[in-house]
Amino acid sequence: MFTKVHGRAVRVCLLVGLCCAVLIGGTGFLWELRGITAPLADGDPAEGSYVQDPEQADRAAAAVLDGLARDVPAREAPVQEAPAPESAPPGPAAQGTDGPPAGVHWRSGGWQPSDPLVARPAAAEPATGALFSPGEDGDQDHHCSAAVVHSPDGDLVATAAHCVYRGIFGFRTNLVFAPGYRDGEAPYGVWVPTRIDVDPRWTEDQDPDHDVAFLRMRRPGRPGERLEDATGAHTIRFRPELPAPARVVGYPNDIEHPVECFNTARAAGPAQLRLDCADVPDGTSGGPVLTDAHTLIGVVGGRDGGGDETTSYSSRFDEAVRTLYERAVAAR
Repeated sequence: MFTKVHGRAVRVCLLVGLCCAVLIGGTGFLWELRGITAPLADGDPAEGSYVQDPEQADRAAAAVLDGLARDVPAREAPVQEAPAPESAPPGPAAQGTDGPPAGVHWRSGGWQPSDPLVARPAAAEPATGALFSPGEDGDQDHHCSAAVVHSPDGDLVATAAHCVYRGIFGFRTNLVFAPGYRDGEAPYGVWVPTRIDVDPRWTEDQDPDHDVAFLRMRRPGRPGERLEDATGAHTIRFRPELPAPARVVGYPNDIEHPVECFNTARAAGPAQLRLDCADVPDGTSGGPVLTDAHTLIGVVGGRDGGGDETTSYSSRFDEAVRTLYERAVAAR
């Protein structure tokens, strides 16, 4: 009798303990899930757009400036406005890179792939930066990269769709862009979206062939200031001729400076671009793939979330991306 009662008591204690553990673990999971889903919004998934709440965006910018990045004066003179898409852009040279200077066409100006084909530290550039998402959303402080792309209103940034839209949870509402970011400094200020546009085929089922996003940006506290006037911009090229000499740039999420690698960008099937180079890790998603110095032909993303240890991918900048760009430019 004692043995049976004792055994029953032990089983009851174990069951109670298990229930408590599940309850505590479930509570922790729910708390973590609350942190992940709090800075998210449905937007308009059918169109693939989200109009950012200004107050929420301002709070995100303040959170970044409250310890993640310092708004310091740029050490360079302002750069010129970029020309219309498809033409050769002026702007600052990418200091510290091994490619030709800005404005030199790589096909005729000479270039060399990185040797070895491994990403290495690069100088910060005004028109490329880190994308932050402050708060308890489960990501590093800066979780992606982005690039300023020329537009009529001078306020457009290109990145990967998976950097701004989290599947069934929706659009991120805590995005902050720091162009030219390095070592905790934001020399061109921090900027927040007014609107985010992705392809509806991304919001529907995260189709890797449409892993591209465009963000309209503003600088909190400085109405009327244009991003492109402060940083210059990359020129976007649709349906680029491949293979093409190219450079990939991005911010790994565990270091405070960009990395870069030169190689030939090649087609990877009808809807993807690939550039083989090792050590282009998490955080470089959304970073630009550039040819002819400052011509944007892709952003790290697409297949396998942007690649693996040796290869970076991008969705091809085809007519669907052109349509997305034109929609973002026209939106008010």
